[in-house]
Amino acid sequence: MNPTGYREYRTPGLACSWTAALPPGAEPYVQRVLPDGCVDVIWAGGGIVVAGPDTGPMPAVMRPGEEIAAVRFAPGAAPPVLGVPADALRDGRVPLRELWGGEADRLAEAVAAADDRRAALVAALRARMGPADPLVAAMAGGLAEGSVRDVADALGMGERQLRRRSVAAFGYGPKTLQRVLRFQRALGLARAGGPLAEVAYAAGYADQAHFAHEVRALAGEPVRNLL
Repeated sequence: MNPTGYREYRTPGLACSWTAALPPGAEPYVQRVLPDGCVDVIWAGGGIVVAGPDTGPMPAVMRPGEEIAAVRFAPGAAPPVLGVPADALRDGRVPLRELWGGEADRLAEAVAAADDRRAALVAALRARMGPADPLVAAMAGGLAEGSVRDVADALGMGERQLRRRSVAAFGYGPKTLQRVLRFQRALGLARAGGPLAEVAYAAGYADQAHFAHEVRALAGEPVRNLL
């Protein structure tokens, strides 16, 4: 059982926002963070860090007395807000100050002083959000269901151009994004109680062995351990 009191909140326009806290006197806690194509902006200990998108399991350490407030951007949504392409953040934990300079320090101070830190962080990031890019949504939706060539044809671009746009928006090339989205879809089905062979088929894997191999590659452990 996760001792951090992790809690997600439905947050319109974002994948979610979330909080966590580890009581003073508790043992340090290590959470395995799995690839999901998302980018998180995390306030903790007075500073703000940008996390992901990840290509493999990443350990996240919480220390006794630590409190966290965070925002999670859906795949492709973070770059316009943060001002950098997603591949600049891939597999990274980057201080927001490296991207925004003094503005990040002022935001961290404002969040620290707020009665509701999560709401303060959400409001500040929402203020920088513009209209969603329909091409990014079309790429994500298409790659979740179809081949790279089919998606490129449907969007009227070559496969090389699709790759460039995908790397900038998601931090991954199209094939890696497909793997991550399929992995997350399969985990959702498995957590709902479906037999693993049926989960593998429904998520688009060749067979259960293919599913097991991909889980080990992306999560670092067998699927039954995750469940």
